[in-house]
Parts: sequence; C-alpha cells; structure tokens
Amino acid sequence: MTETLHIVGGGMAGSEAAWQAAKQGVNVVIHEMRPKVGTFAHQTGNLAEMVCSNSFRSDDSEQNAVGLLHWEMRAADGLIMQTADKHRLPAGGALAVDRDPFAESVTAALTALPNVSVSGEEITELPTEGHWIIATGPLTSSALGAAIQAETGAERLAFFDAIAPIVYAESIDMDVAWMQSRYDKGETEAEQKAYLNCPMTKDQYEAFIDALLAAEKTEFHEGETAGYFDGCLPIEVMAERGRETLRHGPMKPVGLTNAHKPEEKAYAVVQLRRDNALGTLYNIVGFQTKMKYGAQTAVFKMIPGLQDASFARLGGIHRNTFINSPTLLDDRMRLKSRPNIRFAGQVTGVEGYVESAAMGLLAGRMAAAEILGRDLPPPPAETAMGALITHITGGAEAKTFQPMNVNFGLFPPLESVRGGRRGRKDRYKGYTDRAKELFAGWLSDQPAQG
Repeated sequence: MTETLHIVGGGMAGSEAAWQAAKQGVNVVIHEMRPKVGTFAHQTGNLAEMVCSNSFRSDDSEQNAVGLLHWEMRAADGLIMQTADKHRLPAGGALAVDRDPFAESVTAALTALPNVSVSGEEITELPTEGHWIIATGPLTSSALGAAIQAETGAERLAFFDAIAPIVYAESIDMDVAWMQSRYDKGETEAEQKAYLNCPMTKDQYEAFIDALLAAEKTEFHEGETAGYFDGCLPIEVMAERGRETLRHGPMKPVGLTNAHKPEEKAYAVVQLRRDNALGTLYNIVGFQTKMKYGAQTAVFKMIPGLQDASFARLGGIHRNTFINSPTLLDDRMRLKSRPNIRFAGQVTGVEGYVESAAMGLLAGRMAAAEILGRDLPPPPAETAMGALITHITGGAEAKTFQPMNVNFGLFPPLESVRGGRRGRKDRYKGYTDRAKELFAGWLSDQPAQG
C-alpha cells in the first residue's frame, strides 16, 4: 500500500500540493484547523480561502513574470489556476476571481477525490515520521510556529501583512467616479472598464495625505517590530516615505481620463476593483492599512466618490511568519534537519497567492515522486517556478532574506542579441519563450497525471 502524504494547511499551497500528489495516485490527508481553530483573517473553513486581495495579478504570459507563472501552473494541471479561470472577474489585464465561489470550488474538487481526506485537528508539533508538507502560510498557529522555531534554532522572522478595505458598490457616487482600466487595457469592453476610479485635485490629495499621516494607527505589541514586505506596504507607511509616494504608486493618475470631466487632468486617482461576480463589492486597490477602524472610515470618506461609502470590510493588519529557507531547505524543499518534512507556500518566503500555490505544486509533485520511489528534480532555473525555488533554497542571500514575488530579476540573464542589448519588451519575451520551452520539457520527463 502506498504511504500517505500529510499536508498541514489548506490554503493555496496546501490545496495545490494535495491536488498534485493525489493526481499521482498518492493518498493525501489535509490537516486544516479551520474553522475549529480560527485565525485573524479567515472567515470560513473552506480550502484556499482568499484573505487579502482577490487578484492573481497580471495574466500576461509573454511580458510578465507572474503571468508566466500562471502559464506554467496551467501547463502542470494546477487546480488553483483551473479554478481561478472558472471564476474570473473583469480586471483589465489582471486575473481577479470571485473569492467565495473560488474557495468553494477548490474545496469541492479536492474532497471529491477518493484518495483525499480533510482532518480538522490542529497540528502543534513537527512530525518525526511519515511524509509531511508544512503549508501553513502567513498565519501559522503559535504552537506550530514555536515548534518550527525550536527545530530550526533560528530567530523567528516576521513581517506584517495589511488588508485593504472593501466598499459596497451601491454606496459609491458614480457622478464623481467612472469606470476605466488604465490605458483602456483589455480585449473586451468589460476588461477596459474593470476599475472604478475616484479623482483628486491637488488640494484634495494634500488634505488626504495630512489626514492619513495624522490618523490613529494600530500599535504593535512590546518586542514586535514591523518588517513590511514592499509589495504589501500599508498605505500610511508609503505616505510616510514622502508626500508624493502614493501619487506615483497606487494613486498614480496616468492612463486615465475622467469620463465626467475629460478636459480636467486629475492630480491623483484612487482605483477600486470588483471583488465579486455580482459587482456589489469593490476593494480599494493598494490601500492596505494599519489605521484603526474609526480612522479608516473618516479618512477614506475624504476620497471623492466615497464620501458616502459603506464598508463591507475595513482594513486590518496581521503577522506573517516565514522561515529562512536558504539555510533550512534543500533543493527538494525538504527541511535539512528532518528530511521527512517539506515546506511550501508563503512560509518558505515567497509572496503572493500564485507564488504560494506554485511552491505547493512543486512540493506536492516532489513528495509524491519520493513516495512512489522516484526523484523529481526542480524545474530549470530559467522557468518561473525554477527561479522561485532556486531563490528560496539557496539563490537568496540568507542574511537579508525577505519574502519575494516572482520577477525577471530572479531569472538567469539572457544572452544578448547579436552582441547588442535587448529592449525590455524583447527581453521579457525572450525570458518567457525560453521558460515555456524548458518547462514543457521538464513536464514531459515526468509520468502522466492520473
């Protein structure tokens, strides 16, 4: 009888790992403590619940590294991407999903497999026997976190994720706001009008920045320090870096024309993105926050078009823990001190839904191969998945290791074209063409999925 693979955590990484291993014929048990033991951010007991943004970011597989990662996961029969495609929402060139049906579909797909079961108990210790994947993500329980810390002997590494607020669409003033994707990007009218835009004059922007800086913020507990990941900075932290930072970040006005006053150029623009298929909820793009609830309501209602906004969810902040993977994991994602345990997802130091699921995909396939008596090497470093696993298992500088999104800076450089330098567009296309060929070859060397 085939040995069982145990997966701790039913988020993006754990769900994808379970799917990949089960498709190889391995028996899988997913240990998910929710809803019996809750977390700060989760609302349900569904697998693959989205707790922050509902976007998987760019879906462009020729010019964007995360779009390439989407392509690789689809090529590898990834459950997360299959389900995201099924529940996608208009979002310009991005892949946004209807979060509740998405999680429900992932849960249904996994529980329908005869060799997958879900156990609701909390795992508090690192197992000494059997095949295990730890994919507990940013909200690893305190007990398991302590066990990981005790085993690795490393000082706990942590940063704080901030969650953006969600607004009821009916409370947005559409006499002020308008629908448009930046530069009208998208092949359909729905894609070209995927974002809701709220314009600001210079005076309104300056007043907003003043209020943001003065607002009451969540304080950290004694002994805690905030080492924010740059891709998920609270909006107040961005503002503290300079009064113009937001205007060149999430509030940049470029590529947008006010449908109500086309002759007026906005000084800054706040964008909102649809958060569900019905179009009744919109999240404020890039507005992760650590402001206290009362302050959030007052400050965000200063945004033109949101003066009467009603919030389905206010922003928040939570701890995100990750291990120093370059020192702790081998290139098969195994804990060097306990090779029966693999790590996957955000706890390894990748950042983002897609990156987490991709590391789950690799961990699931590698664990299944080992159980079935095979060895599966990681994908080539020139691929998106290969670049990520290479980075976290030795490519990154251990002393300064921080969570990382996939990006072309992680890829081995391309050879120059005829001795000259490539333009950025040609260079990115070169990265993706090379990656797709190599990833397809890596997949073809593996046994077919069941």
